[in-house]
Formats: sequence, structure tokens, C-alpha cells
Amino acid sequence: MPRVGILGSLVWDLIYGRDPAAPPVEEWGGIAYALAGLDASVAPGWEIVPLIKVGQDLAGKAGELLLGLEHLAPGTRCIEVPAPNNRVVLHYQSRERRTERMSGGVPGWTWPELGPMVRDLDAVYLNFISGFELPLGTAQALRRGFDGPIYADLHSLLLGMQHDGMRVPRPLLEPASWMGCFDVVQLNEDEMRQLSPDPLSLAADALGEGVSLVVVTLGAKGAAYVAAPGFDGWAERGDGRGVRHRRTVRWSGGGAPRDHLPVPPPLSTARSALIPAQSAEALDPTGCGDVFGAAAAARLFAGDSVEDALRHATRTAARNVAFRGAGGLSRHLRGQLVTP
Repeated sequence: MPRVGILGSLVWDLIYGRDPAAPPVEEWGGIAYALAGLDASVAPGWEIVPLIKVGQDLAGKAGELLLGLEHLAPGTRCIEVPAPNNRVVLHYQSRERRTERMSGGVPGWTWPELGPMVRDLDAVYLNFISGFELPLGTAQALRRGFDGPIYADLHSLLLGMQHDGMRVPRPLLEPASWMGCFDVVQLNEDEMRQLSPDPLSLAADALGEGVSLVVVTLGAKGAAYVAAPGFDGWAERGDGRGVRHRRTVRWSGGGAPRDHLPVPPPLSTARSALIPAQSAEALDPTGCGDVFGAAAAARLFAGDSVEDALRHATRTAARNVAFRGAGGLSRHLRGQLVTP
């Protein structure tokens, strides 16, 4: 069975303002939405392996959440750690604007912890939910030590945390080094602007560091992408497992000194397009980017072309906004009837 690892943080959310007429809601958030998107989108026969640490106070609830997944690899579970789980208070100002305040103490991954867990995986989907899931050194070790494709949603990697837990934008140190760790990088529009006032220049830099695909989610406008020359997804291998191992050319050179690297491909030879959003009744915007990214990653790993994968992701994200919460979400995303 081909296996995809999903790395991120489970967060217990307290949400204000999602429905202005309703009281605050408490429920799972964070990687719970991506788990649903991945579970609803993986190819038949694929298994999901959670690479998720959870605080001991919510470990039982996390286990119950995983039971709702159809494609969970047998015998896998979240890793319980002796710390309080991450919790977030969300205040929505609009469908796409909110403030976040985080508390908790779930530590990030070291390579000695993570390395043995990715050994038998075919692909990895990584979502920076807390922003502290792994430091740059671990990400670089993952790139060197793992031979399959890695899809990364940078998200909270670009958020710092004030003394009161309020999440605020922060500069990303060594952005080029971070980019070079992943095959696909996802950002939203604000995050793209935060990294660079010139999106095309940022995309060119990312491709120069070895990224195959940059995806920018644009809310109600859909998603834009820039693909490296010659990249249109991972075509199926003859064994039917979907992804092929590491693409033939990585411009980052596997850690070679920069003076010995080939010249990066010019942006003029890259391919880009806008994938329009699907219209949907907006009940709950929470987790849309997470569902989008996990759905896109699942289809790319299955061998879909870039545009087919992103169209599937926009449809799946549109289904997400028409459903409240992460409980039962994977069944809803598959079009099954979910009892409230």
C-alpha cells in the first residue's frame, strides 16, 4: 500500500464570530481540516500516516477524531507528549479575516524522532499549523533523508507569537533555505506579499531553490500557480503507486555548494495560470486553505496534472465552506450525508 504522511498540529479551537448570531464554538481545528481533505482525496489503496504530536490532555479526543478517517493506516495514531495541547482562540472579523491567540506546549520534531517515521512513506504533506512543527534544520534533514515528494503549506511559519499568545506576522529568516526543502510550496495572498513585494520575483527564487510548484490561494478568486519548466505533476509509475521518487533534477543540488549548482531555470520558461474558485454557500470559512492544500497534495501524489489537482482542490475547498467544523468533514467532502 502506498502511504502518505501528514505532518502538522491538532489544535483545539474556540471560535468567535464565525456565525455572528451564534455563541462561541469549541472543536478540533488545525490539521483536522487537512486530515479530512486528504482522507476525501487520496487515490484508492493509499493509506494516511499521521505525523502529529498531541498533548496528553487531549490525546483521547485525538484518537476519536482519527477513527473517523477511512484511509488511516492500521495501527497508526498521534504521538502523545507530556505537555498541554495547543489551543487557539479565533475571532472572525470577516469571512477571510480573523485574529488568533494560541497557547499550549506541544514541541516540534527533531530529525532523530521524525527520520524513522518517514522511512516507509511515499509522500509527505506538511502544514505549518502552529509554525513550530519543525525547525529549519529538521526540514533540511527531511529533504535530504526522504526520497519522496513533499508538499508544504507555509501558513503559520510566517506567524510569530506575542507574550499573550497573539499571532502576528513575522519575517521568515532564510526563506530561500526553507523553500529548498520542499517540492511544492503553498501560501495565501497575504503570506506571498509578506515574503516579497514582487510575487514573480519570489516565484523565480523558489523555482531556483528547487521548488517544482508554487501555489497561492486567493480566497474567493481561486488559486494561482507557477510551475517549474517541464513540471506537470508526478506521473504514475509502472507499479501503480502514483508518485515517483524525487524528480530527476533538483536545482538545490542535494546540498552541493552553491558555486557548483546549475543555473536556475528562467521564470520566462515556467508555466502559470489562475484556477477560479467554485461558488458555494459560505457557512464556515475555517480550514479552507488546509482542505485545499491537502486535497491538492493527494491528487498530485496520485499522478494528476497540476491543473487537475488544483481544480479538485478548489471544488473540495468549496464543499468545506458549506459545512461547519471538522467533525464528519471527510464524509461531507466525499458527498456523503452527514448527520448533524
